[in-house]
Amino acid sequence: MTETVIANPAGTLLAEGLPGIVEDWSADKQTFQVHWGKAMMWIFLLSDTFIFSCFLTSYMSVRATTTVPWPNPSEVFALTLFGQHMPLILIAIMTFIRISSRGTMAMAVNFGYRKDRKTTALLILATAAFGASFVGMQAFEWTKLIEEGVRPWGNPMGAAQFGSCFFMITGFHGAHVSIGVIYLCTVAFKVYRGDFEKSGYAAVEIAGLYWHFVDLVWVFIFALFYLW
Repeated sequence: MTETVIANPAGTLLAEGLPGIVEDWSADKQTFQVHWGKAMMWIFLLSDTFIFSCFLTSYMSVRATTTVPWPNPSEVFALTLFGQHMPLILIAIMTFIRISSRGTMAMAVNFGYRKDRKTTALLILATAAFGASFVGMQAFEWTKLIEEGVRPWGNPMGAAQFGSCFFMITGFHGAHVSIGVIYLCTVAFKVYRGDFEKSGYAAVEIAGLYWHFVDLVWVFIFALFYLW
């Protein structure tokens, strides 16, 4: 049975039906000299910026206007290790992991454009591993605070709004990191399989844009929530 083909406006022959649509949209298209996937990612990140900005602005407003003492982050997020009380030690490790993941992701993009697919795939997987460890530490942080009685609707350490702000902001960011880990693993598999040998490695750079954005958001969360 002969497969029916159609031509897109550029004159390229495409399969009829859904396979043709998928092939057409996954081609290396550009809009205003920008890869279409990169343009779409920037639009998505812009919308996400508005959401995170609303969350952080709301947090600052609540923090500045509450009449009940706000819990001291240095005490709330402290751990006792080797008999020593260490303020923000877990948060410092999580921040170091986030910064390290930016480095491995940047190197992955660099090796991707060199078409070194094995090194690129390994670096993307290393980035995903950093992200997974970050989420694991965040889960530990959540568990610790829940055991201490912190809830979205209450907080035994001070202002009741602390719990809702903490779980909303860190949870939303953690969801982004978790989705990013799955996203990176998928891209790494496709890179290793050689799916981008002909079309180019723009998909790696697009994944990098998402990952760097999530890292940047963490800088603001770290500064406003843990250091203020």
